[in-house]
Amino acid sequence: MTAKIESAMVMAAGMGKRMRPLTATRPKPLVRVAGKALIDHSLDRIEAAGVEHVVVNVHYLADALEAHLSAQKRGFSIAISDERDQLLETGGGMVKALPLLKGDPILIVNSDNIWTDGPQDSIRHLARHWDGDRMDGLLLVIRQASAAGHGGRGDFHMDGDGKLTRRKQGRIAPFVYTGIQLISPRLLNDPPEGPFSTGILWDRAIAAGRLYGLSHMGQWFDVGSPASIAPTEAALNEV
Repeated sequence: MTAKIESAMVMAAGMGKRMRPLTATRPKPLVRVAGKALIDHSLDRIEAAGVEHVVVNVHYLADALEAHLSAQKRGFSIAISDERDQLLETGGGMVKALPLLKGDPILIVNSDNIWTDGPQDSIRHLARHWDGDRMDGLLLVIRQASAAGHGGRGDFHMDGDGKLTRRKQGRIAPFVYTGIQLISPRLLNDPPEGPFSTGILWDRAIAAGRLYGLSHMGQWFDVGSPASIAPTEAALNEV
C-alpha cells in the first residue's frame, strides 16, 4: 500500500558558503542550473509526485527567496518557515516547521540536489516502501560510485532488510544520503533545543532499529559548488 504524502518540506535556509561567489547576492536555492533555480528542480519533482502542501524554510537573503516562491504557480500551497532570527540547522529547522506540516509521513527534500527518476517516480517509490509500523525515517540513498559531484566517504551501510547504520570514523561506507527522505513526526519527538543536525535524530532512530534506506535508481547530482554546475548541466543534457 502506498503511503499518502500530504506535505513536504524543502530545506532552503543555509548560507550557501560553498557556492560562493554565486551566493554573494542570491541565496543558494536561487542559483540557476540547467535553466532554472536550484529549488525549482526540487519543486518540480514534488509537484509531479502529487504533494499538495509545501513548507520552505528561509534565512539567508530570505526576501529574495520568498519573492521567488510567491511568484510560483503550482499545484500545491506554499508556506514559509521563517528562520531569519536564527538559523536552526536541519534538525532544528524541521522542528520549527512541524506545526506547518501535515500528515504522516512527511517528505523532506534538500534544495541543493538534482535528481532524475529511474524506472519510476522517486518520491512515489519512497511512498510505496514506507511502513510506519517499522520506520521513523526512510532515506533515499545512492551508491557512492553513482553520486555525481559528491566527494565524501559515504554516509551509511544498509543491510538486506534496508536498515541503515552509520559509517564508522575513518572508514568508507557504500551509500550516500541524497537529501530526500520520508519521516514520521515521531522522529522529532523530544528534540534538542535550538539549532541541531538531523543526524542526532537519525542516530536515535538507528539505535531503535527504525531508520531505513531505499536505493535510488536514477541519477543524482550534489550541486554544492560553482564547479559542480557545468558537469551537472552536461549530464542532464544527455538524459
